[in-house]
Amino acid sequence: MIQAEKVTMMFDEKIALDGLSCQIPDGCIYGLVGSNGSGKSTFLRLISGIYKPYGGEIKFDGLPVYENPLVKSKLVFVSDDLYFLPQASMNRMAAMYRSIYDTFSMERFRNLTDTFGLDPEANINTFSKGMKRQAATILALSVCPRYLFFDETFDGLDPVIRNLVKTVIYNDVAERNTTVIITSHSLRELEDTCDQLALLHKGGIVFESDIQNLKTSLFKVQIALKDAYDRSLFGDISMLDYVQRGSVANFIVRGDRDEMKERLSVLNPLVLDILPLTLEEVFVYEMEALGYAFKDILM
Repeated sequence: MIQAEKVTMMFDEKIALDGLSCQIPDGCIYGLVGSNGSGKSTFLRLISGIYKPYGGEIKFDGLPVYENPLVKSKLVFVSDDLYFLPQASMNRMAAMYRSIYDTFSMERFRNLTDTFGLDPEANINTFSKGMKRQAATILALSVCPRYLFFDETFDGLDPVIRNLVKTVIYNDVAERNTTVIITSHSLRELEDTCDQLALLHKGGIVFESDIQNLKTSLFKVQIALKDAYDRSLFGDISMLDYVQRGSVANFIVRGDRDEMKERLSVLNPLVLDILPLTLEEVFVYEMEALGYAFKDILM
């Protein structure tokens, strides 16, 4: 398990992370979403042991990561700002990775380069942006690490390659119990990929949840009644949003769908629909409930 406790980081007296705390269980895909400057990349560099936090601590199964070769030997971080040795081919980079990581598998490296259709002898400088991202991903996966961190994982990848990367990551989580952390600006990108999701804003996690629970705990109700009514008709139902136009009302509810349907059915509605929300809609309403203007946080 990765544990971050009250982690603080500053650059030139500017706070990048402000008392961030979270626990990331083994064998899960954990997504971090937030706007530019929210602290996503800084957090990944901290848990990779690149930065030392100004305050707080980060531990892997109780062991600190900073200046700890044992912990670092179990993780790989694919930065948003990719780096390769000058004029290097993938084979040359693989040799470098192999000299650093005892777990690096040349067999897996060859299989992945064949699967992705990349030439391991070609100069990486001749690759497109998306091909360079694939090369970095292949090298990271070939380490067979226990912890795998991606900053803007799918940037520059076409839909086919995106799905291929996701499939390989899923297999590693299932077969090796790999813990994966992914950052993105896009909730839609993370919605079908992650087990848990955290929203960063101004250097802290303002919301964190299991995705399945997050998506099932909130839903939209659309109801139409014959007689005149207003919001008071629904009593103590916990609503995050309520809009009524004539005889039709739409509201966002937190709770159990079946119980809500049974409760509203006694009103003999002309129309009663209980609809799921997208992950983005869930975050909109949850963030508004916390007092944040969601549209100002995410693009």
